[in-house]
Amino acid sequence: MMRQVTVIEHLLLHQKENPLATGNFTRLLNELILAAKIISRAVNKAGLMNVLGETGEINVQGEQVQKLDELANRVLIHRLQRAGVLCAMASEENADLIDVPDQYGKGKYFLVFDPLDGSSNIDANVSIGTIFSIYRVKDPERATLSELLQKGEEQVAAGYFLYGSSTMLVYTTGDGVHGFTLDPSVGEFLLSHPNIKIPKSGKIYSVNEGYSAFWDEQTRKTIEIFKTASEKTYSLRYIGSLVADFHRTLLYGGIFMYPKDSRDPKKTHGKLRLLYEANPMAFIVEQAGGMAIDGSRRILSIQPEDLHQRVPLFIGSSKEVQKVAEIYQN
Repeated sequence: MMRQVTVIEHLLLHQKENPLATGNFTRLLNELILAAKIISRAVNKAGLMNVLGETGEINVQGEQVQKLDELANRVLIHRLQRAGVLCAMASEENADLIDVPDQYGKGKYFLVFDPLDGSSNIDANVSIGTIFSIYRVKDPERATLSELLQKGEEQVAAGYFLYGSSTMLVYTTGDGVHGFTLDPSVGEFLLSHPNIKIPKSGKIYSVNEGYSAFWDEQTRKTIEIFKTASEKTYSLRYIGSLVADFHRTLLYGGIFMYPKDSRDPKKTHGKLRLLYEANPMAFIVEQAGGMAIDGSRRILSIQPEDLHQRVPLFIGSSKEVQKVAEIYQN
């Protein structure tokens, strides 16, 4: 029987040269894993726990708050505030920075997370997930918002928990991408997808074509390339849950696209959040050999200006993303 490797074992044994293999980072990762197990349990029993549907509140993004969204956000904040390794946190569900009380001790890391990506699919039992991103702070005692808002290339770790037919953790610390599957019988995430590499080219393009009437000319030309490609036939696949669409793209290759559109004047620069969604996924895909751009710029090179900045996103196999870049650059 193949030896089973846990996440922490993998971090400590297989990345000995990585400066993150320390007690503080291990503590942070352990708390994230525990929070994900609690969220996974709630997701699996959602229909039995009265946590389906909306709370009736509107979040900072102007979206209806789902009961599971609120639960996931509370679990993550509760667990991570007490870890003693963070100087601050930011959640997609909260308008401002989340403070870490002095009584729990403060560390040198800044955690950013989307507690439950794919909220609109919760009631339909479609795969959803938790996305996280970790940055290091030079001086935790004087960490201002401007110092916390770092480019995506400054991330020290990023990943996501996927709650689907099985619960998975996919993450990177800048030394490749690795996937772990939760074994409920032992309560551990065990290595199941070592050293994930995205295919250089795929046969799937993923985009919500229902918004095509609101796209600009460059975006229409971009999508048309995949619909009329002569060298091979592309299939359209779109789940509507970023973490699920991205996970499929990471394993099968191809491209996921969420271009800007003109539906909402407040979101003309894109809909996906740079810090909570685009940056962590871009870090993962680049470590797996792929690319992520906003059309013309590398996602990881964009300097954030506020906590909830939005961007267009084109992410996936290098061949497909390069096609998009050529259109936007021309």
